[in-house]
Formats: sequence, structure tokens, C-alpha cells
Amino acid sequence: MSQSVSSAPPRLAVVGIPGNRRVGLFQDAVRAAGLPAARTVSWADVLRGDVLRGDAGFLPGEIVRVDSPGEDAEVDRLLRGTDDPTRVEGSARWYARFTAAVRDVARAARAAGAELLDDPQDIAVLFDKRICHGVLNAAGVPVPDSPTSGPGAGPVRGWADVRALMSGHRMPRVFVKPAHGSSASGVVALETAGPGRVRAATSVERDAEGRLFNSLRVRRCTTEREVAALIDALAPDGLHIERWLPKASQRGRVADLRVVVVAGRATHAVVRTSRHPMTNLHLGGARGDLGQVRTSVEAAGGNWGAALAVCERAAACFPGTLCVGVDLLPATGWRRFTVGEVNAFGDLLPRLTGLSGSGAEGLDTYGAQIAAVLHRSRNDRATHAP
Repeated sequence: MSQSVSSAPPRLAVVGIPGNRRVGLFQDAVRAAGLPAARTVSWADVLRGDVLRGDAGFLPGEIVRVDSPGEDAEVDRLLRGTDDPTRVEGSARWYARFTAAVRDVARAARAAGAELLDDPQDIAVLFDKRICHGVLNAAGVPVPDSPTSGPGAGPVRGWADVRALMSGHRMPRVFVKPAHGSSASGVVALETAGPGRVRAATSVERDAEGRLFNSLRVRRCTTEREVAALIDALAPDGLHIERWLPKASQRGRVADLRVVVVAGRATHAVVRTSRHPMTNLHLGGARGDLGQVRTSVEAAGGNWGAALAVCERAAACFPGTLCVGVDLLPATGWRRFTVGEVNAFGDLLPRLTGLSGSGAEGLDTYGAQIAAVLHRSRNDRATHAP
């Protein structure tokens, strides 16, 4: 390899939504590292087949990042088959079309001699909560108990199945989640206390025609009839059930953490607090105090480093993917931690800089990923140097 080739900076491409904030933050990190702007390949072009035809393909030697296809009405229509992006239904169709498109991207990239930062099989697992839970559990990562974990679990056909599974597994409090949902879309926090005594919290709203819509507010369902109708409407797209674990609190609000793991190392963490079971920031959750979390963990006799190591073990289940976001659930008392979910696109945390000792100090989540790409590129050049 010539000196000019071996010393050339990596060329990047990102499959995403042009003009989207995710792509913008990634491009900011690319520029901050002194690299040429990443070439953007539109998800709309991918879904129309332009990548496979070569009209929007990849270049030899490019390093390709697969980013979220969210926040674009046309792309959502191509994936979900509906013109209303607030609709909940269609997640199974979305999953089938999205994972097929990711495989198309992978074939086109490999055919061109480009390198992927995100493995298509990893992404397929990460977007199926049932399969992902089974992978984590098999690897010894602490996860909530689940009767729907892994490929061998039977389907959940509706409310009758949910009630039977809750009773049979002695789970009076559960989270019922669409198997292919994200951002708490369609999630139901459900409690039972005997025949006919049911209550639930969810951001899903049903209109007079029975259609399901995402809302930015969490509402309560207090009758079994209402909950049953909701679960029956969600079930055709596939459901995953997990035991609802009591979580630690901060200043009177339930708390959990989103921990970003880049190249195997926990680099960023944010505390999310809420007055209701879902802590997602877009549903009214608020960022908590990470320093106070560390103090609480140490005061309880726990170990903050061990908590981060749980996230790194979860990320290690997806070795072909550079970056994941891990939802870490602290148990009451701050000594034990469980992994709720692992997210393929869990790095959208603007202005959050790296953890002390992580190697990402002063970098946001995107900057940490660019640093990891550059480190890998330098190692590759050193390995192939004459």
C-alpha cells in the first residue's frame, strides 16, 4: 500500500434522512474531527431500490453508518404503509421492510468494497424485543423475567393470552410492548389485582373507529374492558411481555438510565426521571442528576463501574455494531441493575459529553463514534503497513 493511500483519512457515508437532526449531529462530529463531510444516502432512495440499481450506491473503501429512518413522513409511509406517522399499527410491516432494506444496504456496500459500522443481523435482533431479550438472557445479562423471550415463545394473540401469561408466571405487574416498537410507542404498563381489577398507563390513544395513535401524554386506563380492547388492537403486530420491576427513584420520581456504549466501552450516560412508568424524555420525562446516582450507588454498597459493565456486556451481544444505547434499570435501593432494552439508534443525546475515564471526555455521542472509527482506521493502516 502506498504512503498516500495508507495515510488518507477514512471516507464516510451515512444512510439516513437528509437534513434530519441525527444526520446533522453526525456531520458536525465528522467536521470537528477534520474529516471531509460524510456522503448522505437517503433512506427514501434505499427503499425505492436506487441503492441496488447503483443510482445511490456506495464507493470502494467508504465506511458506512446506518442511521435511523425515523422522523420522515415519506419514509414512514414506505415502511409502515400509512400516511399518518402518529399511527401505532403497522410495526410488523415496518420491521419486515426495514430489515430487508438494511440487508439491501449491506449487500450494496459489500459489493462496492465499503465497510459497514452496523451489522444487519444485529439490527434485526435489536428491533425484535422478544429475540433481543432471549439473546441477552442467554448471554447472562440481567433482564426482567419474560414469558415471551426468545424464538421459541408462542405468540400473544390478545388480552386473553396476556391475562393467562401474567397469571401462569405470577406477574401481577408487567410491561406489554409491541415487539417491533421504539420510543415507547404502544407500550402499556399494566397492573392486575384480581378478577376485573385492572389499570394501565400508556401513551396510546384510540379513536372512535378503534385506530391507535401515539400521544405525547401518558394516560390511565382503569377498566378491564378498555385495557382488553387496547391489547387486542396491538396484538396483531406482535407483543412482548416483561415483569414490571420496581425501580429506584430520584427526588420522588422513578429513574432509569440510558447508557451509550461505543466500540465496547460505556462512554455516555443520562439519567431519566418521571412521575409515571415510562421515563422517555418526549413523554414528559426529565434528565436527572448523574452525580447523585453515582453517590446513591456507592452509598448503597454498590459499584458504579459494575453497573456500566452490565451495559458493556449487553453491547457485547452485538459485536458487529459500533454503537448501541442501553436502557439500564436500577432496582430500588440502587444496588442491582437490569437491562430493559438495547437500542440500535440510542445515541441521540445532544450536548451530552463523555463520562470521566471513558476516553470520550469532551465528546458527544457522535464524536465518540468518529473517534472510534479513526482509532480503528489507524490500527488497520498499521496492520497493513509494509
